[in-house]
Amino acid sequence: MSGRPSARAVIESAWRELDAPDTGSRDGCPEVVADILEQGLLERADAEQVAGRLVAVALSGEGYVLRESALNALGAGTTSYVLPYRVLEPLAAGADGFEVLLLEHVLPVLGCAGDRAALPVVERFLGHPDPAVRRGAADAVRELQWSLRRNREGPA
Repeated sequence: MSGRPSARAVIESAWRELDAPDTGSRDGCPEVVADILEQGLLERADAEQVAGRLVAVALSGEGYVLRESALNALGAGTTSYVLPYRVLEPLAAGADGFEVLLLEHVLPVLGCAGDRAALPVVERFLGHPDPAVRRGAADAVRELQWSLRRNREGPA
């Protein structure tokens, strides 16, 4: 035994801290989770469960910094996992309610879902008044199209 806590134990600790009403460092909890997701230390089912919790935090009425941190953690998760659209769908459904700067985090996450259902959601933002959102939407559309094409063609 190395004495280091398991990835699941670290995440559970972060969730407990996030849930504690008197915790002063709640905004950093998703960052702890992001590190574990980015390293691919979880089984797929566990990663999906963690992503679902992050989606809920991102959609919560909590402060901006906490919601941004949750979205950043989701983005980190896309480096090691393909997060299924069924997990990200609440994020897609609430996309119109995000502030512009948070929307810039939402679109790339949806773009990495690899699911045709995400396409109309991100395409809606191609005409957004903010140029950064339009760029993010265009990148997400390209990512989705590439992923869908790759899945159709199968492994090389």
